[in-house]
Amino acid sequence: MTTGKKVARRKLSLLELASELDNVSKACRIMGYSRQQFYEIRRNYQTFGAEGLVDRLPGPREPHPNRVDEATEDRILAYSLEFPTHGPVRVAQQLVLQGVQVSSGGVRGVWSRNGMLTRHERLLRLERHVRDTGIALNDDQVRTLERFSPEFRERHIETRCSGDLVAVDTFFVGTLKGVGKIYLQSAIDCHSRYAFGRLYTSKLPVTAVHMLNESVLPFFEEHDTPVVTVLSDNGREFCGRPDRHPYELFLQLENIEHRTTRVRRPQSNGFVERLHRTLLDEHFRIQGRKNWYESLDEMQADLDAYLRHYNHERAHQGRNMSGRTPYQAFLDSRPEGQPKEDNEGHYAA
Repeated sequence: MTTGKKVARRKLSLLELASELDNVSKACRIMGYSRQQFYEIRRNYQTFGAEGLVDRLPGPREPHPNRVDEATEDRILAYSLEFPTHGPVRVAQQLVLQGVQVSSGGVRGVWSRNGMLTRHERLLRLERHVRDTGIALNDDQVRTLERFSPEFRERHIETRCSGDLVAVDTFFVGTLKGVGKIYLQSAIDCHSRYAFGRLYTSKLPVTAVHMLNESVLPFFEEHDTPVVTVLSDNGREFCGRPDRHPYELFLQLENIEHRTTRVRRPQSNGFVERLHRTLLDEHFRIQGRKNWYESLDEMQADLDAYLRHYNHERAHQGRNMSGRTPYQAFLDSRPEGQPKEDNEGHYAA
């Protein structure tokens, strides 16, 4: 006797015992069934007879009569691949305009069967499709992937050595009584985090040029390290007509490439933005409560002292810094072929 028939006979014995005892609870305790199971067994027996006592093994079921046909399902999958962030209502409405009659519930049914109910699952499907086929993405798909994919969100600026990329920016410090508005022209080597800063009473191209010419380039020339690229935002002090703008002309004379960040996207110049926060937290907000400045030179002297501490004494916790000071990182990562300075400040041959 098969297992199925044994189970069916046991269920039949349960029904007979309950009828003899006229007590469903007692019969269930004796046979080891619950009352819910008993009523389900009795309902199946009354509906299907002896066949209702046989357990039905799971297997392929007939498709629902309202299930969309294969051609419509293919259209839904193709549309969701091109527009993975559209919801079921919008997908259904767009397909109706294209001559495909389908409801939002039908769209969700297709998504459920193909494991793409959530927006994240549809975006992952797009990534897998791109990886397998190598198709070109349109602008909307690229922007969507950048916004939702951790791989894009966690991108970092990559540099090869010191001087490979220097980020610059203008930062409004505040207003000094008797002097006026104070602006900080800042620069930082993106590889070693070596920082520079000068205070001015205006934000003009001439102040940006003065910062490079007086602070940044002399330091790199002193260490025989060329500045390859300068990264800035699209501020007027940095950008303009290449044949007229003072900053653009200065970079051309120094043979330095000029790159700009995306408009209204300060994250793409994150190194210098993080430097500004450090300067605020560790210098300006502290010194502004300890000292009463009457001139720009006094503020610049204190800023120079802090930058010496920042570059030569302060352990940096940034990415790939491993607790080194920016000056140590600068010397360790100079371009190949350049002499390196020893602990006493001398250059090795």
